[in-house]
Amino acid sequence: MPQVELGVGPIAYEDSGGDGVPVVLVHGPAQDGTVWRHVVDRLGAAFRCLVPTLPYGSHRLPLKPGAALTPRTMALLVGEFADALALGDETVFVENDGGRLQQLVTERPERVGRLVIAGCEAFDNYPPGAGGKLLDVASKVPGGIALLAHVLAVRPLRRVPGTGYAVMAHRPVPHDLIDHWIEPLRKNPAARRVLVDYLRSVTRTDMMAAVEGLRVYDRPALVVWGRQDRMMPPEHARRLTTLLPKGRLVELDDCGTLIPLDRPDGLADAIREFVDES
Repeated sequence: MPQVELGVGPIAYEDSGGDGVPVVLVHGPAQDGTVWRHVVDRLGAAFRCLVPTLPYGSHRLPLKPGAALTPRTMALLVGEFADALALGDETVFVENDGGRLQQLVTERPERVGRLVIAGCEAFDNYPPGAGGKLLDVASKVPGGIALLAHVLAVRPLRRVPGTGYAVMAHRPVPHDLIDHWIEPLRKNPAARRVLVDYLRSVTRTDMMAAVEGLRVYDRPALVVWGRQDRMMPPEHARRLTTLLPKGRLVELDDCGTLIPLDRPDGLADAIREFVDES
C-alpha cells in the first residue's frame, strides 16, 4: 500500500487509480479501510477511490512520538490527507460510523467539495448504542481494550447479539475482517493507546458544535442510513438532511450501521446518482 507523510506520521492508503471522480472513503474506530472493499469494487472505473487507514487502533504504521488524536485532529487529518494528494473541489468525502467529516465541514468547509454522511455518530449520540457503550467502558478501564480485543478473537463470541461488531451490522461481519481489525489491538500496545486516547477525548459538546456547522454548508450533501440501524438512530438521518441546505436522504433496507458491508450495492448506487446529479 502507498503511504503519505502527514503531521501525525505516515498514513497508509489504497488508491484505485484512474481519472475518475475522486472519492475519499473514511472508516470508523477499531476498523480500517478494508470495510470499504465492496463499495470500491462497485463504484468501478468511473471513480478514483482513495481509502486511508486512519490511526483508530487498527492501523499498522507507528505515529510520531507525542501525536495526539482527538475528534478535531482526526477530522483535520482527513483534510490534510486530501491536501497531500492534491485532490480538487470535485472530491466526494464519504464517512461511515465515526462522524468526523461533520467536524471537518465546520473547520474547513472549503475543503469538502461534496459530502456523504453514511450512518454516523451525530448530535448527542455518544457513546452510540450498546456497542459504543461497551467500547467506551473498555477505554476507561486499565487493560480494557486489550481484554475486549482478546475476547473478540474468539469467533463464537463475536456473534453474541448486542455486543461488539455484532450490533453494528444487520448481517454478520465477516470473520476475516474482524481478525484483521483486532490484530493490532491484540498485539500492539501503541495502537491500543491511540484508540484509548481518542475515545476518552470525545465529548457530546464537540459533537453538537460540529453539527451546527452543517447549517451553513452550502455544497451538495447526501445522507445515507440503514433502516435497521441499532447504533445510529434513523431519525438522526432525517435531522441531518434537514440541517444541510443542499441535503438529500437515501434510506436502505436490510442495513445497520456498517452500510459498506450490509448494503455496498445500495451505497455505491446512491453515491453514483449523487455525483451525477451534483
